[in-house]
Formats: sequence, structure tokens, C-alpha cells
Amino acid sequence: MYLAGAMETRKEKDSLGSREVPAEVYWGIQTLRAIENFPVSGLREPGWLIDAYMYIKKAAALTHLELGVLDEERARATARACDDVLSGKLRDQFVVDVFQAGAGVSFHMNVNEVITNRALEILGEPRANYSRIHPNDHVNMSQSTNDTFPTAMHIAVMLAWRDFEPVLEALADAFHAKGEEFADAIKSGRTHLQDAVPVTLGQEMHAYGAAIDRSVAVIDSAVAALAELPIGGNAAGTGINLPDGYRPTVIRHLSELTGFDLLKAADPRERLQSHQPITGVSAALRNLALELIRIANDLRLLDSGPLTGLKEITLPARQPGSSIMPGKVNPVMPECLNQIAFHVVGADLAVAMAAQAGQLEINVMQPVMIWEILFSIEILRNFLEVFRTGCVEGIVADRERMEEYAHKSPSLATALNPVIGYARAAEIVKKALKENRRVSDVALEETDLGREKLEAILSPENLTGQLEREGQ
Repeated sequence: MYLAGAMETRKEKDSLGSREVPAEVYWGIQTLRAIENFPVSGLREPGWLIDAYMYIKKAAALTHLELGVLDEERARATARACDDVLSGKLRDQFVVDVFQAGAGVSFHMNVNEVITNRALEILGEPRANYSRIHPNDHVNMSQSTNDTFPTAMHIAVMLAWRDFEPVLEALADAFHAKGEEFADAIKSGRTHLQDAVPVTLGQEMHAYGAAIDRSVAVIDSAVAALAELPIGGNAAGTGINLPDGYRPTVIRHLSELTGFDLLKAADPRERLQSHQPITGVSAALRNLALELIRIANDLRLLDSGPLTGLKEITLPARQPGSSIMPGKVNPVMPECLNQIAFHVVGADLAVAMAAQAGQLEINVMQPVMIWEILFSIEILRNFLEVFRTGCVEGIVADRERMEEYAHKSPSLATALNPVIGYARAAEIVKKALKENRRVSDVALEETDLGREKLEAILSPENLTGQLEREGQ
């Protein structure tokens, strides 16, 4: 695909032989082989993983300069090349498919080659003059895919979470704001999809916000475990060919570059073999997705109608809902959220299968793990901002309909249990349902409590605020 027609090329050589590489690209022969070997999806690695690798390569160059094992010219050129990519340049040069060779070797070499050829350009050298700067000998000095790819995975997820967390917090805040707005909107509660004791719409909305708050805390805790990095483990976690002081120095530079408080792994071999911190994040994202599915389905149910459903709330109209039924409007925003969340749940299964497929000193299924996690974060981040502004913030309550349902609910009789007993209250409910009357009216006839006392006991306003009044 890259060598069609009379394209100008340059010759490069690796351990398998020589190939012609397009002259204008920054990647080299090993990337070319990956392009040919893995024409799978057309998907490319997210920017978070590219950035993570740039931080690693820059930190390594600065470490080698500090330790006196790499000359200043090469080290500075490498660091500048990383900065160029971090600024947004050369992103089109990372061309390896997300489904690729095991362990991420293909993408890692794509990174090494792009940095090398940009560094050569900075020094005024032609691309592929690898005697001046070499992808393996200089840009990859003291490193291996074994330790850099899992390190990049950790940092990439931390970068992604740094971008995603504010979006989730804003969504939780939007639900809490609706909770305040609807604090006095009485409605029938429902359990088993049957009428239950009254609640307020505000209480339901606050509960949605609280669920998202809890998800944020769980994900944050899982991401914190990623701070322990296997960098410096090198091949098979042995630390082979490392200069003295490399591990603490490269961790220090990485911390300074990323703004994260990073640590060296207590056991780098364990960090290469096991991906428990990654699966922990994946599981936390899955649990968030499950909460979002539940909330989205509740909103769809509460908005059902307009005449034959609950229609206690109205979601903002975002588009015509039918190609044949005029005037129909569908709850498209929660529908889309459901589909996104379903993918996140499935992605967690892919991550789990990949994590258990590790063998001996390394898990070669890392590329699919990081792709699924970062893609899940990306689609959630992209849509939840729109979901908040285009759906949650525009929710309108039908207070009259909700109040009518609440006062008709036979479950109001629950409040009579302590006064007249469960069995007698059940008889009042049966009669109210049979005669299609309010529980309060039947109770007035069947008990000697009196109207004033009954109204106080059965008041939905009284029932919904009980916990708050008692400070429970």
C-alpha cells in the first residue's frame, strides 16, 4: 500500500534482510514489516499510548545523559524529537495496527524508528543514517519491549484517566443539581416494577449522582495502583545491560515529565508476568458501565410514553424518532449510552482473557489489553460530555403526573403498619385497588384514626423525608 507507483524510496536493513521504505516517512523497515503483516482493523494506537512512549523515551535519553552513557548531542536530539511528537506533530507516522505482534514489539519499533528519524533530521542528517543515531542502540538503550510496553500501558491509562475523571465528575454534579431541582417533586417509588412507597425525583437523581461518585472513587483507586512501573526490568525482568542508577533515575525523570508520582516496581519480574493493576482498572470501568446502563434504562423508563408509559420526566428531544411515525421522539441519548457501555463490558472480558494468557516471564497479549481499555475510556469520555449537556441537564419533570401516581399508590398503606398492623393494612389496600380509590379514603372508613391523623401518616412528603429528618 505504501510502495505503489513510482514512489521514491530509501533502502533499510534489519536482521531479516533489506527492504525499500518510502523516502518521506519517519518510520522504517520494522514498521513496514508490521504494516504488511497486520492489515487487520485500520485502527491505530490512541494518543495516550503514543504520549506515554514519548515520555519513556525522553526520560531514558535524559537518564542516559545524566549517567554519562549517551553523548549530549544524541540525547538532546532524541528528547527534542519526543517533544515534537508530544506537541502533536508526526502523529500520522504511528501506523501499526492495534492488533499486532505479541507484546507490542511492532508498535515499540514504530516508536523507536519515528523518534530516530526525527532526531536525525534535527541534527541535519538524512533519515535512516542509523550510524549516527540507531533505533535500537541509542533510542532503545537500556530498554526492551518487555519493560517499556507495560510501563507505557500504565502511564497511558493514567493520562487517559486524568482526562476522563473531570467528565465523570461533571456528570455526577449534573445529577446532583437535578437532585436539588427536583427535591420536592413527589413520585411513586417502584420495586419489582410495581408501586412502592413514595420517593422524590430529587432523591432518585441524587442516587444516580452518588453511584457515579462511587465509580470515580473506585476507578481512581485502581489507577493509583498503576504508579508502580516495571521500567528498568528490561528483558525478562533481569535488568540486563542497565547502567548503574538507571532505574531510580529514569523513574524520577518520568515523574517530572508526566506530573505523576511514579515508583519502581518492587519486583519487576512480577510486573512483566502479571497485569493485575490493568485488570483492576478494566474491572472498575466495567462496573462504571454497569451503573451507566442501569441509569440510562431508568431514564428511558421514566420518559416512556408520551401517553401509554410512565412519562414522569421528559428528556430533551434530540432528533426525530421514526422514519414512518410522524412526531415520534425517542430517548436517543440513553440509547447511545447503553451501546457504548455494552462495549465497555465486552472489552473487560477481552482484557480478562488476555491477562490470563500470560506465560512464564511475559504476557504477549498486552496490545489488546491496552487498546480495549483506552478505547473504552475514549468513547465514554467523548459521549458522556454530550450526554450531560444534551440529556441530563435538560430533564424536565411532570410534577402533576408524578404526584397523581404517588397519591394513588397502594403502597402508601405501608405507613399504617405500625398503627393498625400489616394484615389490616393489606385489607385496606385490596379494597382500594378493587374500588379504584385512594388508600387514604378507604382507611378513613375502615379505621378510627381520623382524617387529620391519616393525612399526616400517609403524606408522601412525610414519608419521603423520614431518613433526612432522623439524620440516618
